[in-house]
Amino acid sequence: MQRGTDHDVDLIVLGGGTGGYSTALRAAQLGLEVALVEKDKVGGTCLHWGCIPTKAVLQTAEVAETAQDAADFGVTLDYQGIEVKALNAHKDAVVDKMWKGLQGALKGRGVETVAGTGRLTAKDTVEVTGEGGETRTIKAPAIVVATGSAPRELPFARFDGKRIISSDHALNLTKLPKKAIVLGSGAVGMEFATAWNAFGVEVTVVELEDRLLPLEDADASKEIERAFRKRGITAMTSAKLSEVNATSRSVTCKVETKKGVEELKADLLLVAVGRRTVTEDAGLEDVGVEIDERGFVAVDEYCRTSVEGVWAVGDVIPTLGLAHASFAEGMLVADQLAGLEVLPIDYKGVPRVTYSHPEVASVGYTEAQAKDAGFEVVLEKYPFQALGRAAMVKATGMIKLVAEKDDDAEGGAGRVLGVHIVGPRATDLIAEGQLIYNWEALPTDVAHLVHAHPSFSEAIGEAHLALAGRALHG
Repeated sequence: MQRGTDHDVDLIVLGGGTGGYSTALRAAQLGLEVALVEKDKVGGTCLHWGCIPTKAVLQTAEVAETAQDAADFGVTLDYQGIEVKALNAHKDAVVDKMWKGLQGALKGRGVETVAGTGRLTAKDTVEVTGEGGETRTIKAPAIVVATGSAPRELPFARFDGKRIISSDHALNLTKLPKKAIVLGSGAVGMEFATAWNAFGVEVTVVELEDRLLPLEDADASKEIERAFRKRGITAMTSAKLSEVNATSRSVTCKVETKKGVEELKADLLLVAVGRRTVTEDAGLEDVGVEIDERGFVAVDEYCRTSVEGVWAVGDVIPTLGLAHASFAEGMLVADQLAGLEVLPIDYKGVPRVTYSHPEVASVGYTEAQAKDAGFEVVLEKYPFQALGRAAMVKATGMIKLVAEKDDDAEGGAGRVLGVHIVGPRATDLIAEGQLIYNWEALPTDVAHLVHAHPSFSEAIGEAHLALAGRALHG
């Protein structure tokens, strides 16, 4: 990257979400002068509307479930339910603390945060319009587009913020519904369904595909479906929402199923069918940046767009749409701008996590993907119920391993191609799964490792012992 004499900084980053601020922080760490343009608050969706506040709510849900089941553990409690004002105060306090920390980190690295909406007017020029209409022009040899995403809206179910809501609205409810319909069983839908169920809300999940969490391994979907049934959450799969009618008091939905059309009535409908990119006002097409048919910024494996010097990361590109993937993309770009050698991101090696109860996490290939890729596979499933640690907290779930068949290997299993976990602390346990996949470990490699007893991590060890032909407790 060569900075010209007419350039103001080395790098302009459009958007202060996870992709944008990670680019800015890493670039500044490497000695580049960075201007970060953000129209709202740095931190973006993840910090203010997604990862952090939703997990704070889910922590309250976990506490509520523990309190309701306290007698099973010999503790006498008088559970009175959820105080929504206190719930929101806890959530907002967590977000505020993280936001202040991020602002401090940016300032400490010397990143200039420019308030306003940025628009490319040339491949090296951004015009920033402030809230009061004032404008400022900034020039740099490199521009990173990280303008993020927003909840996707359906034409027949427009958000009104009261009866038909997005995840943004759901985070700021001042009163819990008695009944709720959740459209979509991706991470967002599953997490809100879990939290509301723990709070005593009657929840129905409507999913167009034939199973919940349709992007996960089929056995993981079956496991979470069983858990939801046990919790009293109704799941309608292979179901299409065809009509929505909202009044001041309720919302009525017509759902097409294999058995015919069903009518559902609830206090609110949460539409959780994914997110759309926010690029319409960024001037990308005006300077020649290619946008694909789905609205994503087209990039190569190094996050380079069709215009030299313009890069894109995070939710605006067609990758995983996860905050930690955005972190990796931001650092990938910053390293390149600083002249470092890099390798493209293997997205199969990026953990996929859903913070439902029980949690779901995975890395690598699903069984179906491995077979589609031409692998002959060996499978192993180990239930959490077999663990003493899980029995203590009455946890259920399983770990499933997908390995490449190797008749010459001990146990007949070669490289581990996928790790899938449904159960307690799955989103933490997948860290070991990530190492196993990315280091191309063999079941025998992991079988030699000693896992603490009693612990949830024993399930990983036991599953690999079994796959290596050395099953201990299974």
